[in-house]
Amino acid sequence: MHEWQQGGMVFGPSLLGDENALSGTLFPLRGSMVIETVATFGLMFFLFTVGVMMDPVAIIRPGKKALAIAFSSFFSTLVVCGSIAFILTRHLVMQDQHWLPIIALSQSFSSFPVVACLLTELKMLTCDIGRLALSTSMVCDALGIFLSAITISFVGNSNGKLTSLWSLGSLVALIAAVVYIIRPLLQGMIKRAPSGKPIGESWICAIFLSVILMGFLSEIIGQHYVLGPLVFGIAVPEGPPLGASLVSKLDAFSSGIFYPSFLAISGLRTNIFKVHFQTFWVVAVIVLSGCMVKMCVVMVVAIYNGMPVRDAFIVALIMNAKGVSELILYNVLRNAQLLTDEGFTLAVIIVMVLTAIITTLITFSYDSSGQYTAIKRSTIQHCHRQSDLRILVCIHSQENVCTIINLLEISHAPPETHISVIGIALVELEGRSQAIFIPHEASRTEHPHTTGRDLIINALTQYELQSEGSASVEAFTSISPFEITHNDICRVAMDKRATIVIVPFHKQWAIDGNIESVNRGIKAMNLKVLERAPCSVGILIDRGVLNGSMSLVVGHPLYHVAVIYLGGVDDAESLAYGARMTENEKVDLTVVRFLIFGAENTKDRKHESDLINEYREANAGNERFVIVEEVVRNGVDLSASIREMADCFDLILVGRHHQDSPLLYGLGDWSECPELGVIGDMLASPDLGITASVLVIQQHRMGWLAGVGDRDQYVHDAPLDEHTGGSWAISMDRTSSQQC
Repeated sequence: MHEWQQGGMVFGPSLLGDENALSGTLFPLRGSMVIETVATFGLMFFLFTVGVMMDPVAIIRPGKKALAIAFSSFFSTLVVCGSIAFILTRHLVMQDQHWLPIIALSQSFSSFPVVACLLTELKMLTCDIGRLALSTSMVCDALGIFLSAITISFVGNSNGKLTSLWSLGSLVALIAAVVYIIRPLLQGMIKRAPSGKPIGESWICAIFLSVILMGFLSEIIGQHYVLGPLVFGIAVPEGPPLGASLVSKLDAFSSGIFYPSFLAISGLRTNIFKVHFQTFWVVAVIVLSGCMVKMCVVMVVAIYNGMPVRDAFIVALIMNAKGVSELILYNVLRNAQLLTDEGFTLAVIIVMVLTAIITTLITFSYDSSGQYTAIKRSTIQHCHRQSDLRILVCIHSQENVCTIINLLEISHAPPETHISVIGIALVELEGRSQAIFIPHEASRTEHPHTTGRDLIINALTQYELQSEGSASVEAFTSISPFEITHNDICRVAMDKRATIVIVPFHKQWAIDGNIESVNRGIKAMNLKVLERAPCSVGILIDRGVLNGSMSLVVGHPLYHVAVIYLGGVDDAESLAYGARMTENEKVDLTVVRFLIFGAENTKDRKHESDLINEYREANAGNERFVIVEEVVRNGVDLSASIREMADCFDLILVGRHHQDSPLLYGLGDWSECPELGVIGDMLASPDLGITASVLVIQQHRMGWLAGVGDRDQYVHDAPLDEHTGGSWAISMDRTSSQQC
């Protein structure tokens, strides 16, 4: 925002435009009229887009905390700043001081578009602070629009009280028509539209024409032309299919062309040479008083409602943010000659300075990196064998449901063990500004099969029903931009004490074995989950579409699982997960341990052997638990061996990181996906031509262990069984044999 506005100020009367010759050359009268016309239409469509992205439910039912903060901050600031302005105008001799109360009253506003843009820029939409600030700003915006409409109705009309009352009544009638006629019409249109297909172009064009018509009607009834498009946008059903289509079609033009034109016009109208020192400090007193009052009131109310002091301080900063809504108001008042050039210039400077200061303070005050730090290590390796396994599964596409259900089925052995599943359906935020996190109540009734999200929730419900009490499921839906979805995932993992989080890989396979789609947002999400999750993390590379795998729920003879073991805590976590799977009679596990030729007596190898032997003893007598030790010389042998064995299994478990090994030298130079590690990236490559799904696992590290070497993090706690004998073990030397 600042760049365009500052550009307008540079070419305006404040700097270069102060010279009449230069100003007349750059911005002749005819050109200025064209820019202002473009800015006028652009502002209507920009505010229409803002209205589409608003959630009317959050305005009508914002929650007690948001409602208390909004009303208390709005009216407290209104009263205090209004009183200060009244006192100053009575006791100070100033020229054109009638506009001071307007500046004072505008300090009570906390605009939704400003807060939404700020939270998006700071990536705070999905955190609790961001959600509260967004809901509060919607209520404040509704109060501000209502107050502005009344002010314009009575102050902007010079034809008497009767005309003002008619203007206000017409506004109520216009809002009622939008809510009770236009919105039901749009909802009916959405219901008649074919499922999964975009809205017809004829409807989109009709809506665009309606935006201009709403601006025209607003002017007719004595209101500003931006009010009608804003109300119309709020009435449009948000999200896909209609809201998302409108936002995607308008966003580039409104945010990239029309809206910057309005900001440039605001900069061109700013003239710092008309500001007097006395006026400057008077306005500074009013603005600082308003900021301090709002800060104190918001913090007191937030702390009273149980919010930590630091979080309350950040919310108070956000509620003081200024931006486009204030600029619109000041331009309206200037055009109505209620605000002088001096007052307009001071108001614009206030918006720029406060935005810069508040954004900087929030950036330094808000630190999301440590909010999901666990006080206890949460891993499968260090989890008691008989304790519940708590798995958080994140599902983006309904095509991944079958593989996820298979993974959940083989992760425990009913009825001896129990599994707690926390399922999150991931939906990318489209056509709205407010991120939503929806908990689905435990119920035995299925949701209508209307969207992919509903199909995911239904599949998890069916899994719980068919588990006959050996599994419990909690389902949620996260609707947010993928670049910040990790906040929802990590918060739920922390609250539900998850042992491992399973997230989807960002590439989807087609039935012919090629990559069907790539979602960069999911890749960014996975990297942040790996960095901040309070438990172990697994990235699932789903190739179920290639082998036509069916869910174990409907019958599967035997599920073949492999663990690739090179060494390190992540491989140890993979081994622990695989060993837990062998408790299920439908699972056949093969641990493939790769050994370096000639390194028999090294300390690292003995350390790894001790851990392997613990699991061998714990699974002694279990014919479905096999350990294969293969000796290789270099990375070429390792790569060839993995290629040969990959198609023998339905699922392959592998650690993300491995301890330093000569086998990995050079293999990472061609890695495309750093979140998978060297071996995981190799297994994810479509050039490998395998059909097995892959789960790349990273073991949870406590904060104080983050920089410690892998060897020092081992805890040998593989469960021992007193009633068993020896396990199956096969040793192979790749230096003399090329068979797997």
